[in-house]
Amino acid sequence: MRIVLISGISGSGKSVALNVLEDAGYYCVDNLPPSLLIDLVNTLEWEGVNQAAMAIDSRSAHLLTIVPAAIERLRQLGHEVKVLFLTAGSETLIARFSETRRSHPLSHHLQQQQLSSLPLSLTECIQKERELLAPVQFLGHVIDTSHLSANVLRTWIKNEIDVEQAALILMFESFAFKVGVPLDVDFVFDVRILPNPHYDPQLRAQTGLDAPVINFLEAQAAVHELILDVRQFIEKWLPAFKRDNRSYLTIGVGCTGGQHRSVYVVEKLAQHFQQTERVLIRHRQTHPQTQAKIA
Repeated sequence: MRIVLISGISGSGKSVALNVLEDAGYYCVDNLPPSLLIDLVNTLEWEGVNQAAMAIDSRSAHLLTIVPAAIERLRQLGHEVKVLFLTAGSETLIARFSETRRSHPLSHHLQQQQLSSLPLSLTECIQKERELLAPVQFLGHVIDTSHLSANVLRTWIKNEIDVEQAALILMFESFAFKVGVPLDVDFVFDVRILPNPHYDPQLRAQTGLDAPVINFLEAQAAVHELILDVRQFIEKWLPAFKRDNRSYLTIGVGCTGGQHRSVYVVEKLAQHFQQTERVLIRHRQTHPQTQAKIA
């Protein structure tokens, strides 16, 4: 059976992810107690279900320590298990809760469990939830949704579930430093030192995917030199990450606006590595149609 486990911080998009999987034909269960995970999978397998998604959140915090063993057991039984952990910056989460005017799930849950005598503030709930979810945060791939719209997140989730689990996925992600470094990157490379097409009025509205911008950057010797250095660094250390049984290695490439230089560099790196690796490309600040694609 193909199984997707979703966890993460409240307000980071778990419901969006679960809805995408349900639309893709997955049998979905929200807020599943971890102690029921193996029994549920056995039941669904007996009923002929071949793909299922379960969301596990902080309200089952006292049981989260058993999740790693449960995942390992499911894999021993022959199931394909993918784990997605969604997160976002605290400022983004506070803004989202303010927009929806909903209370944080932990605000009253901790009182009911007698872990707090008074309701916690939203900021306190977010911090407490990060602590409670620590046992599952790095079991799979972490996705930072801080600056993603719901539509872009849906696209990313669709790409995630289509990627095979067997081999390490090398992910290249462009972003804008003015927005902030994504929380889900393993390595960050700063390409703001390269000549900036933004200062050419004819190139300003274009991106690193457009031919005029590509021609501008390819004419710069420093661009080729930097790409070669980054490529050699990844080639040197990629085997070590594979030996560590990592499912994903995410390389963040940032420039000021996330539109020209970082996009171009990501595309060039992906073009090189897709000859031998499974590669996923993401552009955070460009048009939604170019936000995620598999190379």
